[in-house]
Amino acid sequence: MENENTLVYIDEDGNEVLCEILFTFDSKEFGKSYVLFYPVGTEDDEEIEVLATSYVPGDEGSVGELFDIETDEEWDMIEEVLDTYAESELDDEDEE
Repeated sequence: MENENTLVYIDEDGNEVLCEILFTFDSKEFGKSYVLFYPVGTEDDEEIEVLATSYVPGDEGSVGELFDIETDEEWDMIEEVLDTYAESELDDEDEE
């Protein structure tokens, strides 16, 4: 972990990727915490690939250990949360 807004993610090829945390949230339905993040260095005009994992908090509230999303139901819930987040961000931009 670099700081409270970044994490190091190991991709499918075993490479360490520095990522910025978009946001975290808890799900009562699944009894887990989730973190959504994207690779650092993504240009503003590029489409951002948002990644998601469940996690167990580490020391001082940091993201500790990451775990793969296990079910399609979890992915559906995460997509719904991300869509709601994206809509609220668009609304905030429209107000400016």
